[in-house]
Amino acid sequence: MTIGFDEIRLQKTTNASVVTLVIKGKLAKEDYEEFVPQLDWLIEKNGAINLLVELVGFKGWTLGALWEDTKFAFKHFADVHKLAVVGKVQLWEKGMIGFAKPFSRAKIRYFESADKQEALKWLTTTGE
Repeated sequence: MTIGFDEIRLQKTTNASVVTLVIKGKLAKEDYEEFVPQLDWLIEKNGAINLLVELVGFKGWTLGALWEDTKFAFKHFADVHKLAVVGKVQLWEKGMIGFAKPFSRAKIRYFESADKQEALKWLTTTGE
């Protein structure tokens, strides 16, 4: 089994807390069992967050992982202010944004890998 979850980081700025998730390969249910408790703890400790999901060679989800993702989205519907997804220019990765919108109050944007710094700037800027 290839582990899709690679790392989690917290960056605090004067305007926002940004949590970065680096995802490589395919996400499995076991990946969610590893990083969701960390996200739960960060949200409990810091309040609502901005989330940067960096996709590196992303291959999608297993069915179990997709279910875990849906449960996380419902539980934290209002706990993510902004969500930036950074990845390669693949139509289905961009399509994930449309899929995620009904499950969150977050403002959601997709950025190409080369624009990661722009994504971070957007996440730490107040307003849109």
